Amino acid sequence: MRALPFPCIRPVPEHAAEVAALPYDVFDRGEAAEYIEGRPLSFLNIDRPETQFPADQDMYAPEVYARGAELLHERLADGTFVEDRNLAYYIYRLAWEGHVQTGIVCVCAVDEFESGVIKRHELTREDKERDRIEHIEALGCQTGPIFLTYRDQPVLDMIVGAATTSTPLYDFADESGVRQTVWEVVRHDAVDALRAMLGTIPCAYIADGHHRAASAVKVARRMREEARAAGTYTGKEPFNYVLSVLFPASKLTILPYNRVVSDRNGLDTYELLEVLSGAGFGIVEAEGPVEPREHGMFGMYTDGTWYELRADDPNPRIYAAENAGNDFNAEMGSAEDDERRSGRSSQDDEVASNPANSLDCSILQSCILSPIFGIKDPRTDPRISFVGGIRGTEELECKAGAEGVAFTMCATSIDQLLAVADAGEVMPPKSTWFEPKLRSGLFIHRIAK
Repeated sequence: MRALPFPCIRPVPEHAAEVAALPYDVFDRGEAAEYIEGRPLSFLNIDRPETQFPADQDMYAPEVYARGAELLHERLADGTFVEDRNLAYYIYRLAWEGHVQTGIVCVCAVDEFESGVIKRHELTREDKERDRIEHIEALGCQTGPIFLTYRDQPVLDMIVGAATTSTPLYDFADESGVRQTVWEVVRHDAVDALRAMLGTIPCAYIADGHHRAASAVKVARRMREEARAAGTYTGKEPFNYVLSVLFPASKLTILPYNRVVSDRNGLDTYELLEVLSGAGFGIVEAEGPVEPREHGMFGMYTDGTWYELRADDPNPRIYAAENAGNDFNAEMGSAEDDERRSGRSSQDDEVASNPANSLDCSILQSCILSPIFGIKDPRTDPRISFVGGIRGTEELECKAGAEGVAFTMCATSIDQLLAVADAGEVMPPKSTWFEPKLRSGLFIHRIAK
């Protein structure tokens, strides 16, 4: 891998805690507007610049992205941010409720996202890509790091551990109780050691940030074309690299990503239970919320009651074959991948060997959401919403209301994620919820003036 040090725009230490914010896509529009009240330095003001406008403002209008760029320039001018010219790596540690994960902040080559050295496991949506493309182009910066993981490398762990013995650049607890600690690595021998060891990693995996990655790749392609047309392209331009954080896989925590469907698709509760039973699910009425801890078990809440569902003998189809392709995934895969994903090569042994097929979120999609509720494409169907496991079952009950249905499931494991990505397959959308979340605003990569 080419995972390099870079000149970082970052907050000065005294403002780091005020600046650091949860990622832009954790909030809906109302939540984002409420969050920034009384937090003028929060990076969410820049990440979600529609918060600076009335609620009826088109959040995708050019003036909205321009306002984000203005705010970044203001924060540089008033000294909240500094543009560090040193080529540096950063060691980023998050500690939360006894869990600790330590990663390396760097920039990774765009070519490796395209070639498959950096592997993905989810499809993307063009409208969500477009939002981040407009944001990157307006600011001339990548502001949200791609959350990457790799299979553990003990020697690399030792080098990272040595870097954390120095005085940290930042060290604070955020409002969620996550301790955020950052070390800057600028000494030449330490930088060289990290660069050399990162170069031995055969591949990495997108854990979170597929839309940010796809957007960065598309912006890089456009800027390359423009530079080539002008005769100025060298291959060393900063837009050839993507802001990233690399964490060892064994240190990550994945929570469930649960589902809520807004209605029962014309069924009453009794009819729904009958259809589920006929689809091969054992059903037991529960005394309270069901939070599965084993494969093949689901919780369902509807009409004020929780049920435990067990997949006795479900026969799920490959989700990837039904939801093939968009520009990012098709362009970055091989012709064989495209053929297999499209269903044109559908031998039984291929179906059986697809690791995405065994995921609980795939079973839920293929055996319940698609055939019973008519949710054919969960990426675009407005009847389905997704609730991260960190938010608890009360929010599921609230969202389901009187007419909807909420589902809980066992979390996807990191080993399952790696297996799906290695096989060149894709999971249903919103299959993983990582905690703790990386904070935005601590690291910014400038790609254009």
